[in-house]
Amino acid sequence: MSLDEQVERLSQLKQRATLGGGQDRIDRQHEQGKLTGRERINTLLDPDSFEEFDALAIDQYNPTAEGFFGDAVITGWGTVDGRPVYIFAQDFTVYGGSLGEVVGQKITKVMDLAVQNGVPIIGINDGGGARIQESVTSLAGYGDIFRRNVLASGVVPQISIVMGPCAGGAVYSPAMTDFIFMVEGTSQMFITGPDVIATATGEQTTPEELGGAMSHASKSGVCHFAHESEQECLEQVRRLLTFLPSNNMDEAPTVDTGDAPGRMLDDIASVVPEDSGLPYDMRDVIERLVDNGDFMELHEYFAQNVTVGFGRIAGRSVGIVGNQPMYLGGVLDIDSSRKAARFVRFCDAFDIPIVTMVDVPGYLPGLSQEWGGIITHGAKLVYAYGEATTPKVTVITRKGYGGAYDAMGSKHLGADVNYAWPGASIAVMEGTSAINIIGRREIQAADDPEVARLELVADYKERFEHPYIAASKGYVDDVIEPRETRVRVARALEMLRGKAQTLPAKKHGNLPL
Repeated sequence: MSLDEQVERLSQLKQRATLGGGQDRIDRQHEQGKLTGRERINTLLDPDSFEEFDALAIDQYNPTAEGFFGDAVITGWGTVDGRPVYIFAQDFTVYGGSLGEVVGQKITKVMDLAVQNGVPIIGINDGGGARIQESVTSLAGYGDIFRRNVLASGVVPQISIVMGPCAGGAVYSPAMTDFIFMVEGTSQMFITGPDVIATATGEQTTPEELGGAMSHASKSGVCHFAHESEQECLEQVRRLLTFLPSNNMDEAPTVDTGDAPGRMLDDIASVVPEDSGLPYDMRDVIERLVDNGDFMELHEYFAQNVTVGFGRIAGRSVGIVGNQPMYLGGVLDIDSSRKAARFVRFCDAFDIPIVTMVDVPGYLPGLSQEWGGIITHGAKLVYAYGEATTPKVTVITRKGYGGAYDAMGSKHLGADVNYAWPGASIAVMEGTSAINIIGRREIQAADDPEVARLELVADYKERFEHPYIAASKGYVDDVIEPRETRVRVARALEMLRGKAQTLPAKKHGNLPL
């Protein structure tokens, strides 16, 4: 065979691989409002940057007429904004995107390369789970992937994009990655599907209600981002990567945002009411704090009493955690503690500074919270802040009460710089509640109990419920004007750029799971 004939044969094989399961199946994918695996890769990556691996790999169980080159996954690497990423995309047009031996080998290869080269790994999931006809071999493939998720955790960012069915064992790999993106109407994640649930429990549900994007974005918290279309979803993955370093030894990209670090928050008084009982949107404060108001919120629809996300200050990436007075008064509960703790741990793993905006009335009381394990779940947030060695700057805007004050990036958990606004209340509990306990006898003995109560509350607020006691003890480094918040936070972060802190030597801590 001549060289020209060999090249022609290669071209035909590559073309066959490019078509996946064939044009008919590609058309069916499009009819469902979904892109193919290749189209998704090309949309996500920079133009003409994708380099494919193992395009000619083939399933040994069916290597002849029905065999598909590349099997049910496309793997390789490319760039996003010029920065390299490794990527795999399940191909639903081939065996329904199911995972068999070849698919498992291809995915683990790029995962290994990602860790070895310090490059993010992105997985696009759209498949029917383990390939039944390959029996335990397909299960082994999942196990191999799971272990690599664990080894890569905290070393390189791991991003999962769910763009179709993801069921059974297939959901555990995305669950161990750092971020999960889903698309409304076409993405589902669940351990057992509606039919199995109906048989086992009698409950009637649909795939979308059970495991759709908004179900996981608002109810379970499994999904970090839910988008209306695949195009929007992939654009937001590109946006997320701009805030992240490539690995745990690298720094996130510095961006010339054109927003001066010395910019004052001149209208902040119109955003935050003086009355601590009135709500406001913490996102309005955060968007004024970060460069150009560019704040990428995670878990927007889940545990909304805490807001978390990425922004930039002086061009550098920061992770921001803030109580949200608009929802349950910004109180901490089970879900918000878990949400904030996982975000803090991610930022710490990749040395992204954490800015904490505190306005917290305490922990949410109630039987459901206590029986649901608020003690353990609340401790996760305490543990996360206490363990974090990345630069930590905290600002108390209005109040920090009780153990929730400690949990929200306090000096006592190792925050580097702590500020408070002059109207901030920092105490064991709010004045009225405190006086109902410590002033009970005095109130009962008074001629006018209500007048006595008001006087005792006013005295308590004057003596205890202000930031100057904490400032006098160094628990707050300075009481600052609200309009200076961005300037002071930017300067603190610049001062902390060279921070180096090590924890006591140990195999690992025992996080209260």
